[in-house]
Amino acid sequence: MNPLKALRSQLGKLQRLAQPYFLPVEDTHAWQFLLLVVAMLAVVVGSTLLLLTGAVELSGALVPDLRSRFLPGVPEQVAAIWRSPAGVVVMALTAAGLACFGALRSKLRQGRWLPWLLLGVIVLLILVINGINVGISYIARNVDNTLVAYKADDFWQTVAIYAFCLVLALPIRALQSYLIPKLGLLWREWLSGRLLGRYLTNRAYYVLNPNDETAEEIDNPDQRISQDAASFTTTSLSVTVEIFSALLTFFSFIIVLWSISSKLAIWLLAYSVLGTALIVFASRRLVALNYQQLKLEADFRYGLVHIRDNAESIAFYRGEDQEFAEADRRLVGAIRNFNRLIIWQALISVIQRSYDYFSRFLPWLVIAPIYFAKEVDFGVFGQASIAFSQVLFSVSYIVNNIDQLAAFSASISRLEGFQGKVEAIGAEMAQLERAEEPAAAGKRHGSIFVSHVDLVPPRSSRVLVRDLSVEVTTNQRLLVVGPSGCGKTSFLRTVSGLWPPAAGQVERPPEGDLLFIPQKPYMLLGSLREQLCYPQDPARFSDEQLRHVLEQVRLPELVQRYPDLDIKQDWPRLLSLGEQQRLAFARLLLSSPCFVVLDEATSALDVATERHLYDLLTEREMAFVSVGHRPTLTEFHDTVLELDGTGNWRLFPAAGYDVGRHA
Repeated sequence: MNPLKALRSQLGKLQRLAQPYFLPVEDTHAWQFLLLVVAMLAVVVGSTLLLLTGAVELSGALVPDLRSRFLPGVPEQVAAIWRSPAGVVVMALTAAGLACFGALRSKLRQGRWLPWLLLGVIVLLILVINGINVGISYIARNVDNTLVAYKADDFWQTVAIYAFCLVLALPIRALQSYLIPKLGLLWREWLSGRLLGRYLTNRAYYVLNPNDETAEEIDNPDQRISQDAASFTTTSLSVTVEIFSALLTFFSFIIVLWSISSKLAIWLLAYSVLGTALIVFASRRLVALNYQQLKLEADFRYGLVHIRDNAESIAFYRGEDQEFAEADRRLVGAIRNFNRLIIWQALISVIQRSYDYFSRFLPWLVIAPIYFAKEVDFGVFGQASIAFSQVLFSVSYIVNNIDQLAAFSASISRLEGFQGKVEAIGAEMAQLERAEEPAAAGKRHGSIFVSHVDLVPPRSSRVLVRDLSVEVTTNQRLLVVGPSGCGKTSFLRTVSGLWPPAAGQVERPPEGDLLFIPQKPYMLLGSLREQLCYPQDPARFSDEQLRHVLEQVRLPELVQRYPDLDIKQDWPRLLSLGEQQRLAFARLLLSSPCFVVLDEATSALDVATERHLYDLLTEREMAFVSVGHRPTLTEFHDTVLELDGTGNWRLFPAAGYDVGRHA
């Protein structure tokens, strides 16, 4: 991809990430967003002129002597603006900008006016600071001239004006330093919440495959939602504010510089264009290296989290050497890529240093001849240096911030790639729902109905079961058996709606009437109360109900150990697998669904406890589908679905069926 196309692609990704916070993308065109940006700038410029005019008039009315001392020439300049067409043009643009916001006010609801307001205030502060800096350049020129002319009184008066400007600038800088990260924090809260919501919608978290390093999927979604989102919002605002500042600085000081020497201004522009082109060409490799570094660092961190989450199993196996080898492999990959990254960063740094050093000669080479010809006074040297450095800094933004921009570009790609993927999953699921709507009216909704279904794992062509047809109605119980790898769990995933069938039709009860319990139950990060009620609202159940259901599933000791149900513990490590399975049955009894899918949900329990739990389900008149290998399971079921591992299947009455034939 050539640089122009790459830039256009990145700008498109940036728009898709940034625009929704400031302006909804639904029924909104990109030009409307850009129009509001221009409108905001127009309103800020007009507001600045009005504020400056008000300050001049107020100071003249209250302290005219101080105004003439500390604002020399400013009232005259303001009056000249209002007398010229510029004042009318600025006010017209301000009115047009306000009209643009008024026309799009319906799209700026739900708090979207707040980021525009904060961004406008930030740009206003930048504009005021630039005005003060321009004034300081003239003050510095007068300081040099008063020193050369030995005018002590004029010198001290000029120094007093300079001190006044600094005192005026300090609170403005402080407010700007607060508003920028504050807006970034609000943006991050919105963006992370939006990404998290879409990640947990339409089972996008399940469809994505972040742990397969060989698959071309979205790696480390946790990092993208947390770290990448925070980095993107912070850096976006930083870059935006710096670009605004660079543009305002350029237009403010290029006039000053041009008034001193048009030749110097032309040389500066040519020098900056050449330096920027060189640095952009040399830094293209940085973007790819930064992108890869983010991925490798996240992979390494995930490996360490995996060790922490499986510490007990690793300790039982004494698998420290293998875990170290895997973690070290991930670390070496990150170190190797970072080594290449610092080599390129060092090369870029040399170019930046050279660019900076040689730029210091330009003002001397151009100003010295006209000074020696006595065409300008000595103070021009100081003013020219200030104006030159300010303009050079503004036009050299890319050169000075190439590392940050490269990392920013990488974060845009990662975050927009994640956003695009979850949105694509949402669109695909919505399309499937629309396609299923015509057949929804004829669904049974009172049974699990599987008709001529082929079971094929996602992203695979391997057929586990062919042309499967079975139905489980109210009060029926189905046991699924077969050798390992024959597709028993895959069948449960299809019945539960996690895997779409490759062929055929699957109908299931409405959401809430079907509950799935895996062999290793899910333990969330929360209190004992939340564990029991998940995924329902804990407020639905009283403490007495929760304690009673724990006793029903033979966990009375849990009630005794933790009388406070709101206590939070590391439950997956604290509870044995058998205790977790009994807690999952307590969760099932509280939910009281009509249908239950059990994937070896009693494998860690003794036969007596297993029988007791299945009796509880039978008493509640629940229909269930079970996967298991124990011969004792047949007595709790009516029908057995036998999968042979070659794609074939058969149905048998549960009475008299020998489960041990597949042992």
